[in-house]
Amino acid sequence: MGTISLEGLEFFAYHGYYPEEQRIGNKYALDIIITTDFFRAAQHDKLSETVNYETIYQLTAKVMKEPAKLLEHIGFNVIEKIREHYPAVEKVTVKVSKFNPPIGGVCTRAVITMEG
Repeated sequence: MGTISLEGLEFFAYHGYYPEEQRIGNKYALDIIITTDFFRAAQHDKLSETVNYETIYQLTAKVMKEPAKLLEHIGFNVIEKIREHYPAVEKVTVKVSKFNPPIGGVCTRAVITMEG
C-alpha cells in the first residue's frame, strides 16, 4: 500500500451558500490523498497499473465546474468521481479550502476534510 497525493490544486469557481458567492466566485484549493496498492506499477513501471494523477486532476476540475452550495458536497463529489474511475483504491481523502469565506470577519480559509 502507498499514497498518491495532489497538493494545492487551485481553482476559481462559483460555489457558495449565498447567491452573491455563486455570482462573484472565489478561489478554492484542494488536496487529495489516495491510498492504493501500487506494487504492480512500481514493479513493472507502467502507468496503466496505478492511479494517474493527471486523470485525478481532470476529474476534480470537472467537479469544480459544477456549482455547489457546500464544501462538503464538493468533497463528496470528488471522492465519488475518483472511486468511479478507480474502484480498486482503498481510500480517498479530500481537503477542500475556500479562501476568504464570507463570515463577517477575518478568515484566510474555511476548510473541510472528507474520507471515503
